[in-house]
Amino acid sequence: MTRTVQALFHLFGVIGLVAAMSGTPAAAQPYERVQVVPSEQPYEPVKVVPSEQVQAGPYRLAVGFSTWPLRAMQSLDFSFLPEGGIGGKNGTLTLIAPDGAEHQGRLVRHPRKREVWGLDIVALPEQGRWTLRFAVNGPGTGDAVINVLEQPGPPLGISWAISSVPVIGLVALIVTAWRRTRPRLSRP
Repeated sequence: MTRTVQALFHLFGVIGLVAAMSGTPAAAQPYERVQVVPSEQPYEPVKVVPSEQVQAGPYRLAVGFSTWPLRAMQSLDFSFLPEGGIGGKNGTLTLIAPDGAEHQGRLVRHPRKREVWGLDIVALPEQGRWTLRFAVNGPGTGDAVINVLEQPGPPLGISWAISSVPVIGLVALIVTAWRRTRPRLSRP
């Protein structure tokens, strides 16, 4: 085989390796961009680990979390169930971050547990004291205050640095293969 054909085989192999490595796991959606879309596929119902009771207007509301304790940048589900169910009720949820920033949205059905309101695969971006403020059918609001612990695992900078090592190695492999297989110019 000629060097050019060998170089092409190496190049296609590297492209295949990059394509295989480029599959990334689903990341949690930031809390301000949560979009709940009903799914047509049957999923396992959300398992609620702990729950808090909140008086929101005229209703008692159970606030459930899929993971406990809550940690920053960790994906989890929230479920909200007023006494008597969600039929004929509506409301709003305001997330108040530790720095005081507020994000308000309408309470909608959880996509995998249709009999409750909820948020699907959400990550709270910072540690500290978060407030979930509920308003359900009428005057008055109820607050659930939760303490979010620091992010699990190593800091993001270290994680990114470690995860970039294979990409840097791949670039070095491509450059080395190209330098060894490129045609040389003959000097007169």
